[in-house]
Parts: sequence; structure tokens; C-alpha cells
Amino acid sequence: MIAAHADWSIDPRKRWVSIARRDADGWRAQAPVPVGDPAGLAAGLIAEGAPVAIGLDLPLGVPRGFAQGRAEAGFVPFLRGLADRPGFFAVAATLDQVSRDRPFYPARGVKGMTRAAHASALGLADARGLSRLCDRATAERPAGAPVFWTLGANQSGKAAIAAWRDWLAPGLAAGAPYAIWPFDGGIHALLARGRAVLAEVYPAEALRHCALVLRGSKRVQADRAAIADPVLGAMAARRVVPCAALRAMVADGFGADAAGEDRFDSVIGLLGLVGVLDGARPDVVPADDAVRRWEGWVLGQSALPAS
Repeated sequence: MIAAHADWSIDPRKRWVSIARRDADGWRAQAPVPVGDPAGLAAGLIAEGAPVAIGLDLPLGVPRGFAQGRAEAGFVPFLRGLADRPGFFAVAATLDQVSRDRPFYPARGVKGMTRAAHASALGLADARGLSRLCDRATAERPAGAPVFWTLGANQSGKAAIAAWRDWLAPGLAAGAPYAIWPFDGGIHALLARGRAVLAEVYPAEALRHCALVLRGSKRVQADRAAIADPVLGAMAARRVVPCAALRAMVADGFGADAAGEDRFDSVIGLLGLVGVLDGARPDVVPADDAVRRWEGWVLGQSALPAS
């Protein structure tokens, strides 16, 4: 089996992927490398002939209120249909430009803008409606960003645009051999030669699953280096054997450049993915029709929203 986790960004220079291959003795992990062409990356892994699971640090799903009344059966056919709708991804500069056909907002900071106003422009009852169930805070972690919000450090909308518009929508429309968890089924049932199973995996969630505590900031090399031993311990616990280059990178705090945090996230996400593939974490999805058809879930997350 092959497992890969890609830390995503609208900036291709900040997209890094960590890859591990499983044999009888466990997983052999490589040092992170740039994603490059994501379709080419997926095709290359599929061509190796083993089942492939790819974790992605970006939203795979839309809020239930946004999906209400849509003609598609769920998120996967909806995403496939976006291949010929480039206007969907044009980020609205003002609220009067926001609609169900152009939901991403805002293009830039504007005085007085709020998520509540964004929700209202989309026909949602309140700001809470912008978030999927898996985006909401749990007892284990703070809330994630709403799918369609594109401003600030805590946003995931731009990553969604880059992946959906430039890779996933056209790939699905062209018949690429992808299955998307959890919409297409459980991850273990989906794994098969000749296709890649894609799943939403968050490094912040995976840190907790691996019992890792990062003091300070993941953007600081010294803070990343300070948990080198615990990260190597988490690898050992998950039977992940790092190559020499990866071991050195962990010890060094993943480098001093701006992409260090992205390499770090790709490795932590990989450990989270491997944990589910090997059964250390459950493949849990709430028994909620909207989650299973439209919203999706974070792989390995078992905690429900706190409220």
C-alpha cells in the first residue's frame, strides 16, 4: 500500500507531500517533496500498482445549508460538474457579487465585513451555516475555517479553489480513477489497485491523534525541532521507518525557509493517515445523511462538535 499526505496552499511553492510505502515490516517513509502537478503525482502513485491513499489538507465537502435543494446527489457529482463552471471559483469582492453560483468571499479585506453577512448573502440563516459539522470546534481542538471564506491566516477557501478548480473537478470530469472518502464509502473498502482514495486529513487533528504537543508555533523552526524526538517516537509507534533524509529533517525542524511548516504538516498528516489505514484510529463517519453525502468528514476524527 502507498500512503501520501499533501499539505496544500494556493501557492504551489508551499505544497509539499510526504509519501510512505508499506511492506511486511511496516512503512518506509520518504522526506517531503514538492507536490508539483497533482494529477501527475496521483497518476504516478497509482501506476506503482499498489492501493493508494492520499490525504489532503483542504476541504472536501460543502455545508449542508448550501447543498440544500441542489439537483446533484452529493458532493462528488457536484464537484465533477464544476469542471465547466469557472465562474464558481471567482472570489467575490463585494457581498452583492456573492451567490450560490459564486460563493467564495472576500477577495480582500473590507471594513465592516462579517461572516454573518456572507452567510446571509448565500441564503443561510447565520454564520454558523457557513461551517460543516467537521469544521466546528470539538473538545479536542478549535474550530476550522468555513469552506467558502478566503481571508486571513485561518482560512481554507483559497486551498479549496486551487485543488477543486485546477485538479479535482477536471480530473473527475475526465474520468480520473479517484474515489473520495467518505462519500464513496469506507476507506478500507475503497482501497484497490488502479485508483487513489482521497481523504480530508488535517495536521492539527493528526497531532492530537499522535499524542504530540507543539509548544509555540509550527512556523518557528526551533519549535518544530523541539518535538523531534516525540515525532520520531510517533513514527515508531505507527511502524513508520523514516529514510535518513527524513530523520535528519525532523531533527533539524524541517528547515529554516518559509516552507518548513508545510513540510512539517505533510509529515504529521501522513502519520494521521497511516494511523487510520493501520487501525490505530477508527474510520468513523457520523450517521448523518448530510455529512455522508455533502459535508464530508476529517479522517480519523472521532470527536463531535462541542455544541
